[in-house]
Amino acid sequence: MKSIVSNKEFSSGRREFLRKSGLAAAAMAFPFSALPESLKGVPMGVVVHSYGIRYGSKVESTKYPGFQDALDFMRHCHSIGAGGIQTTVSGWAEDFARKVRDERENLGMYLEGSIGLPKNAADISRFEKEVLLAKEAGVSILRTVCLSGRRYENFKLKQEWNEFKINSTKALQLAEPIARKHQVKLAVENHKDWTAAELAHLIQSFGSEWVGVTLDFGNNVSLLEEPMQVIRTLAPFAFSTHVKDMGVKAYSDGFLLSEVPLGTGIVDLKEAVTLCQKYNPAVTFSLEMITRDPLQIPCLEESYWTTFENPSAQDLAKILRLVRDEPYPGALPEVKNLNPEEKLAFEEENVVKCLAFSKSELL
Repeated sequence: MKSIVSNKEFSSGRREFLRKSGLAAAAMAFPFSALPESLKGVPMGVVVHSYGIRYGSKVESTKYPGFQDALDFMRHCHSIGAGGIQTTVSGWAEDFARKVRDERENLGMYLEGSIGLPKNAADISRFEKEVLLAKEAGVSILRTVCLSGRRYENFKLKQEWNEFKINSTKALQLAEPIARKHQVKLAVENHKDWTAAELAHLIQSFGSEWVGVTLDFGNNVSLLEEPMQVIRTLAPFAFSTHVKDMGVKAYSDGFLLSEVPLGTGIVDLKEAVTLCQKYNPAVTFSLEMITRDPLQIPCLEESYWTTFENPSAQDLAKILRLVRDEPYPGALPEVKNLNPEEKLAFEEENVVKCLAFSKSELL
């Protein structure tokens, strides 16, 4: 897929974003080799979606009891050595936000929120209330998404994709003044919707120090973009991260894609971490190790290409070569044949493995 913004425009927009957000000054003041002491040694945190099976689980498990709220989640993550969490803030009450704040301070962890964008003007009050509750708990960065699904699955017509782009821009236009008013950074994730260049262009179009990116290390493989290509494009705009490694395998209609334990997949994690810290020394690294069956990326089906402008045969060939040359060793992770207790155990094993790798190899 061809970039929607020229190199000259991108470089200019990136410089302007860094200037306004203060990240350029921070990067110059604190190069990777000389990070401030308060930021050194902060262990990797955990994104709530790493516990998609256990969070809210009703399975009667003694060893893996379900997390009922952010407090349960935070306490468990602290017990396994995580440095912080990123969790949803929807449905919080004021007293609960204060409890989260007190527990966060007691445990010495960082806290990032996850929030839904306002759907329309009538939804602004809900959005602002959640921003305020998150801020009360100590959140200064709120991750958000424009699409809850996947581009190649959600949109069957080009018109549908164009409407999504318009609606996403409107939603961010409603959200930005609230983030600016309360001085909370809003970080839009590359969530199998925007290509890296498209998301960079969207962020640049706002020219706001309060709107940036939650940089997911692996999602855009599903859009036929190599991980480091995406990370190099979006790292200058990153307020927060979703750290993951990805495994790939060929299948009849394209390739299979899975989150896999850190260090076993195709993402150059050390380079990714270094690059993110270069642009934002204060950035946190939050694990999103989703335990599930492999995703099918049907890039050899005509319907996959509906929403892409001027699709490139070179991009397709590049990814298919990657799948051929660097297939995941062994079978990709699966949960479909596991019983509920086994799923919980597998999920916990994956998270613990990833945190251990991060501690020994990354942070």
